[in-house]
Amino acid sequence: MSEFYVYWAATALLVLLYLSSAVTYIIKADRVRQMMLGFGYPSYLVHILTFVKLAAVAAIVSRLNVAISDLAYAGMLFHLLLSGLAHIGVRKPAGALPAAAGLALLATSFATQNAARGIPSPYALAQAL
Repeated sequence: MSEFYVYWAATALLVLLYLSSAVTYIIKADRVRQMMLGFGYPSYLVHILTFVKLAAVAAIVSRLNVAISDLAYAGMLFHLLLSGLAHIGVRKPAGALPAAAGLALLATSFATQNAARGIPSPYALAQAL
């Protein structure tokens, strides 16, 4: 039963991280575009990442389809890894801290999802009996 609460706590914090990031991308679009350019990425990624972050949150929270939910977890994994590495690559390691926290939350949420959700993911850890 404790895995149930661990799952929802980690998932809620992960969702909060992604929603706050998406809101920041919308409200401070010019600043975020400049940051993307500073990393060497094209500025049009801001719109794509905003949409993808919101879609990933919707897929994980609603879990209408387990395969799409698992795909959202995978997308978040790659996004968080690349985000952290981008900050390290421009010698701003403090900027990688939210990505590191997000990775810990993501791993916890993914690993405990079968204990909290009705339809199990074939890729997550099996629920302990």
